[in-house]
Amino acid sequence: MERDDLLTLIADLQTNSCELDDVEAKTARGGVPRDLHQDLSALANTRGGVILFGIDESKGFKAVGVTDAGRVQEAVASAATQLKPVVSVELSVHDVNGHQIVVAEIDELPPSQRPCHLRTKDEFTGSWMRVGNSTQRMGQYQVYGYISARGQPVFDEESVAGASLADLDAARLSAFVEDLRTRRPKARFLKPTLEETLGALGVVVRVDDSWRPTLAGLLAFSPYPEQFEPQLVITYMQFAGVDEHEKGPRGERFLDNQKFEGSIPEMVHDAEGHIMAHIRTATLVEGLLSKAIPEYPREAVREALMNAVVHRDYSGYVRGSQIQVKLFSDRLEIRSPGGLFSDVTLDTLEESQSTRNRRLMHIMEDLHLVDNRGSGIDKMITEMRDAHLEPPRFVDDRSYFSVTFFSHTLMMSGEGVRWLNQAAADLPLNDRQRLALLYLRHNARITNSDYRRLHRVDSRVAGRELQGLAGSGAVVMKGVRGGAHYVLALSSKVIPETMPPRNNEEKVLAYVGERGSITNAETRSLLGIMERRTAARLLRSLVTAGKLRLESRGRGSRYQLP
Repeated sequence: MERDDLLTLIADLQTNSCELDDVEAKTARGGVPRDLHQDLSALANTRGGVILFGIDESKGFKAVGVTDAGRVQEAVASAATQLKPVVSVELSVHDVNGHQIVVAEIDELPPSQRPCHLRTKDEFTGSWMRVGNSTQRMGQYQVYGYISARGQPVFDEESVAGASLADLDAARLSAFVEDLRTRRPKARFLKPTLEETLGALGVVVRVDDSWRPTLAGLLAFSPYPEQFEPQLVITYMQFAGVDEHEKGPRGERFLDNQKFEGSIPEMVHDAEGHIMAHIRTATLVEGLLSKAIPEYPREAVREALMNAVVHRDYSGYVRGSQIQVKLFSDRLEIRSPGGLFSDVTLDTLEESQSTRNRRLMHIMEDLHLVDNRGSGIDKMITEMRDAHLEPPRFVDDRSYFSVTFFSHTLMMSGEGVRWLNQAAADLPLNDRQRLALLYLRHNARITNSDYRRLHRVDSRVAGRELQGLAGSGAVVMKGVRGGAHYVLALSSKVIPETMPPRNNEEKVLAYVGERGSITNAETRSLLGIMERRTAARLLRSLVTAGKLRLESRGRGSRYQLP
């Protein structure tokens, strides 16, 4: 790390008056803390980050320095070797106001190597993670999420206790197989009997001497899977405001509260229809015809719902958890149990493909509900962008995954364009950079991946143009390593536009508002009139109307605002 970068980090700590989500401060006057391995584990298990030794939080994050920089570096390196896998740490020493500050930069581990844990403990008791600006022990399910991703889960391929072939819709199964025979008559999985074909497709599995539905088969073809798995449903809640605490007009917690059950095709269809019926619409007139434009694109909503049911975790840890849909006044959230799978991360969502429930995914593909090409995320982004809305926001903490659609427009907003023209009219920016400023006006930060999704550019272009924004003074770069992001440096407020005075009365009032008072002579000069009586008549009418008051009499009479 360069010294200038260190000074920026210290300034950020002092400005925020707290540690950051990727920056930890230690005084280290008596050496490094004995539990340093927890912070190293947490940063490696999250997005990487920095630990600064010689910074005193109790003194407003003032640089106080360490007594022996060499010993601090040795202790940090030793703590890193206590972890499995060993954490990669880059160490450096800098002088800040005559004090030696030791900087430890920790790399983020790929998901396949997590959780990083203390060697003397197992993953479930010795793993930590960053939550906001604090280090916390990793939850049992989060640890399980990383461990299970090292192999291929088969929960969707297992038989469902108590269920039989009779619990599946026979007509739908026959139509399903007939469609496959028509499209792929030479396929080897098409067996002589219906049961054998369904077995080859993973819809059923042979248990002892009978065929039983797999979880994937039950979810796809049972009229009511909830008979065996009551919580595998979609719940919907609509709130009055922007959070869950704002009550409705009659004090109600929810404006609407629904549960959608049945097979996945039915459940997703019903949930999609209900959401689209309850979001706002605008009317677009084209010639003699008009059409309703929904607040959120239907295709994006459908894709997010299908993504939730197909990619959620069906393990015993969370089989009792529902998919939740929450509609607020400014956004729509769809949240499913289980985070991203395998080595897929938020930064690689569009490029990577890894399927947790491969059998269920294959059945959904044969039902023409998904394309199984890893294009779902890309489709959501495209639909939102085409609707002039900002890209979806994705959140993953390995215990859940959520998609959030925001309703505010970017370039299509008149107020936003006015703000942009006022705040950045003279800055040397391209259209993508200007749109990024509008994005930042609504959001606290923008990352490289956010910029890529906003404009459909690669990481290199995004990095170069974000640096250009920073160089123009429009944004400021914050954070380090995997947590690097940019925040708006410009005021987000729109300066009200004032209309020029349109008649003599408005001109006089504007003059008084600016100068404090006006005389008859000043009135004549302002309005370009010669007659003293004409000016006097105008001033008296303003006094009579209560818009001015006479402050002093005589030839030097002055008029002020009341």
